[in-house]
Amino acid sequence: MTFIAWVATIVLFMQLPIPLYWFVLHPTKNLWSKRRNWAYIVALVFSWLPVTLLLCIHHGRLLRRDLPPIWRLVLGITLIALEARLFWKIKRDLGWARLVGATELSGGGQIAQGGIYSRIRHPRYLGSFLALIGACLLAATRAMWILVAVWMILAAIVIAMEEVELRGRFGRSYKEYCRQVPRFIPRLWLQRQR
Repeated sequence: MTFIAWVATIVLFMQLPIPLYWFVLHPTKNLWSKRRNWAYIVALVFSWLPVTLLLCIHHGRLLRRDLPPIWRLVLGITLIALEARLFWKIKRDLGWARLVGATELSGGGQIAQGGIYSRIRHPRYLGSFLALIGACLLAATRAMWILVAVWMILAAIVIAMEEVELRGRFGRSYKEYCRQVPRFIPRLWLQRQR
């Protein structure tokens, strides 16, 4: 496997499990509220384990062995680097515990409205999407493009579940936040502080 294919594989390994992880946590958050450590273990097993097996078994069908044209190489690496930058900002704005679902399991917390969350409601999913498209540009076969399309459908379902849960938890204040902050296309200007 080429270095480029390894980069694409790492991106797939890091990004593909994300919707599966949230499929375990969101619908069953009440079950896990008193068993957080088990929630994380079960979510990891049902998300990263199947993706790891998929990548091990089907890597030949998913990844090209030849080098991409230079424009795809540059664009792919740029998109992956953008995701890394977004992830750093998200982790800074949320903190690690909140990033992995601690507030969902506790039912507490506040709406994240500062930093990158003042410009976009779902930067985690936007970053994942950018990285996956970058990986596809680097080494994708038709099967990998199809896999990323399925990921997008799963991510859209998880986002809808998350927004329902947030509306239930925060009510009008979350509806107002949704009215002011776009879901996926980030605002390039800073939102004024109230």
